[in-house]
Amino acid sequence: MQTKRTIFPNKLLPYFLLLPQLAVTLIFFIWPALQAVKSSFEREDPFGFRTTFIWFENYTRLFADPNYVNSLSRTAVFAVSVTILSMCVSLLLAVAVNRVLRTNRVYTTLLVWPYAVAPVVVGILWWFIFNPTIGILPYMMRGLGIAWNPRVNGDQAMILVIIAASWKQISYNFLFFVAGLQSVPQSLTEAAAIDGAGPFKRFFTIVLPLLSPTTFFLLIVNINYAMFDTFGIIDATTSGGPNQATNTLVYKVYADGFLGLNIGSSAAQSVILMLIVIALTAIQFRFIERRVQY
Repeated sequence: MQTKRTIFPNKLLPYFLLLPQLAVTLIFFIWPALQAVKSSFEREDPFGFRTTFIWFENYTRLFADPNYVNSLSRTAVFAVSVTILSMCVSLLLAVAVNRVLRTNRVYTTLLVWPYAVAPVVVGILWWFIFNPTIGILPYMMRGLGIAWNPRVNGDQAMILVIIAASWKQISYNFLFFVAGLQSVPQSLTEAAAIDGAGPFKRFFTIVLPLLSPTTFFLLIVNINYAMFDTFGIIDATTSGGPNQATNTLVYKVYADGFLGLNIGSSAAQSVILMLIVIALTAIQFRFIERRVQY
């Protein structure tokens, strides 16, 4: 069955249809990015009355600043932890749902709901759950002799934001893993079962290798998410504290630019983040191109 081609009677009509989206992209994405690049080479007073062109001084100061280096390391720990935790839990749930034949749609719907929750709401939700004064989990921990207070303990604060960010992303990963599991040929697993392979051996030798394209795609997406889309969660739970223990790169851009009024340094940090996004996106598209060719 051939698809019907759409022929526009006016050659300018397609461009007019694209104009709103192009305008939104130009105004809210391209123009701010260019302004950030321009500001990263300038030193501006907090009120914007005087601007001095200083070349790469903002960048050299960044990498000589121990707070920025600490933020880099905290971001790496946070991104790796969120990626591993969310992907492992979502894969476990996807395998469990894939084994349920009749009610898998109900389970899928229930597990997808958390993805619709806003990051700020997720942060507040887990802040209440882990609140040392009114939270249910700290109350249970005190019964076990565990002192939980992320307000003063940096490691506990990092654990809190990792759990909150991972919970938000599990639903997204779950959808892709379920789709990947359903595309695995049953004949392969049945043949392995006949040969005597147990469930774990069938999963690690047949299913998991066939899920490698989906896994790699989700790996890049989850790293991007942990580094750039978790500002609302961190702002609502820890605000980068205590003692900058959860001050990730994306939150440091906000803290230096909007709270500290250091526009040049904040712009340089945003440019570095943008370069990281471009690099990760290029790796992802390169992988997709190779999969299409093969």
